[in-house]
Amino acid sequence: MRAGRGLCEAVTDAGIARAEMPGTADQNDPLSAPCTGDWAALRPATTGQGPLLHAVMARRTVLVRSTASRASHGQVLAANVDTVMLTVSLAAPLRHGRTERMLALAWESGAQPVVVLTKADQCADAQSAAAEVAEVAPGTDVLVTSAVTGQGLDTLTAVLNGTIVLLGPSGAGKSTLGNQLLGEGRLATGAVREADGKGRHTTAWRELLPLPGGGVLLDTPGLRAIGLHDARGGLEQTFAEIERLAHDCRFTDCAHGREPGCAVVAAVEAGEIPRRRLDSYQRLLRENAYAASRTDARLRAGREAAKKEIAQHLRATYQFRERQL
Repeated sequence: MRAGRGLCEAVTDAGIARAEMPGTADQNDPLSAPCTGDWAALRPATTGQGPLLHAVMARRTVLVRSTASRASHGQVLAANVDTVMLTVSLAAPLRHGRTERMLALAWESGAQPVVVLTKADQCADAQSAAAEVAEVAPGTDVLVTSAVTGQGLDTLTAVLNGTIVLLGPSGAGKSTLGNQLLGEGRLATGAVREADGKGRHTTAWRELLPLPGGGVLLDTPGLRAIGLHDARGGLEQTFAEIERLAHDCRFTDCAHGREPGCAVVAAVEAGEIPRRRLDSYQRLLRENAYAASRTDARLRAGREAAKKEIAQHLRATYQFRERQL
């Protein structure tokens, strides 16, 4: 199903149906709006009236990111997918923080992520790059591919399953890779800018395309912003080695900073975990907690109460000092 501007295209037994979507999405909850990959119930067309979207079925998996605007709502990128194919270009410097963000979104969705390193033909040492990415993607297949030489495409096809969504920034080679899987040039592609290696949006919408060997491919526009939205579980899986070590910390609420007996900090100091990895984990936890506080009234009230308490404490401290002068 493809949705947009009050209409959706749905695949039915009789072919493609264009259905209207009157009042189907709660304006206060964009997550309830129909999205590509949803299963939906349609009211049949009548005389003078086309088919209508009646209801969206419960989702088995759902890929959600925080909106790029200041609104606190999440944005559904795809629904009912089995595999999230995260594309990372080897023609540009690796950005592990972005990969970790995409992995957190993918794990949180309930689908299985696969990291696909594209453009291996433009990388001097693709295998070393793959080993580096594997360090930040525990429990995830990391595959090296090239749409130009065909490297890794057979292996990639073998690990893909069911409904597959392509996810990644513009210029990472999503559409080119998708065309290889489809066996034809169905998806528009474009060149990246030489100045910064960034691509332009060539995919303008999300749609489902049947794969020749079975399954369905869902292409998405390139992501410039990858904000987290209620992705605590996804972060736990993305940083699984830190979560395991945290069980050995002296304090159950250890923030892995200056607390004594912190097993995570000890592992960092021993060189078992890169400092960058811990910093990224803590930064994403803070971002996720902040996003949650914006959407949950109780958490937001608690956050404001804590700020007020700190301000009151500071005022009392300043007043005490003034009285001592």
